[in-house]
Amino acid sequence: MSRLRPSGGYRTLCSFQTATIIYDATVWFCEKFVDRRSRTVDQMVQAARSGRQNIAEGSRAAATSSQTELRLVNVARASLEELLLDYEDFLRHRRLPQWTPDCAEAAAVRGVPRKFKADRTDSTDLTDLSDEGRWALYARWLDHDDAAVRANALLCLINQTNYLLDHQIAALEAQFIGEGGYSEQLAVARLAERNRRKIDPAGRSDPADRIPECPRCGKAMALRTAKQGKNKGHSFWGCSGYPECKGVVTL
Repeated sequence: MSRLRPSGGYRTLCSFQTATIIYDATVWFCEKFVDRRSRTVDQMVQAARSGRQNIAEGSRAAATSSQTELRLVNVARASLEELLLDYEDFLRHRRLPQWTPDCAEAAAVRGVPRKFKADRTDSTDLTDLSDEGRWALYARWLDHDDAAVRANALLCLINQTNYLLDHQIAALEAQFIGEGGYSEQLAVARLAERNRRKIDPAGRSDPADRIPECPRCGKAMALRTAKQGKNKGHSFWGCSGYPECKGVVTL
């Protein structure tokens, strides 16, 4: 049975995959460089875990609630920001150097995806690799014996993931504004089914045709009722992107 809205698929998201590297690296960083009796260990590991898990949970929630999905992705973003501060604190409290954004090492870490793509002779994408395969690309920094190297590399990865999440959040907000939430889409589908049964009580129409696409922009149409003019009281399909798009399909 088809779902009204797709969900899942988080395992192929760059944000989730990079958050997985960050989580694993944080666990091993704390084991090696932070006193296990310190509360900082739990705080850092939980922040890293929260960043990863909330991306996954947000993706799964997409099927039934746009607001829940958006809230969870924002929680992931906030958790990684907290972890970012923990790594900065680690370096500062130990008087260890923090890489500048334009230094060679920081550029090398940020450039891993671009270098991977440039070196490939086939169509393999970074998201196609296993967790172990992606880790190997960053191992020279994340397995380093120097705590400062590991911490700085993780700062780069957290900043990259936060950048991806910022774009993901902006896209979710735009989608919510343009297409509405799950409840609104469910109401449209229910009204469309009710209208279809009025037209064809035997239910002979193709289910794929119940909600037409806008002839102007291609977005899903929403069932509306004219409030004025000669067609007042009559139903019609109006573009869900209104008022930016004024596409109409008559019934």
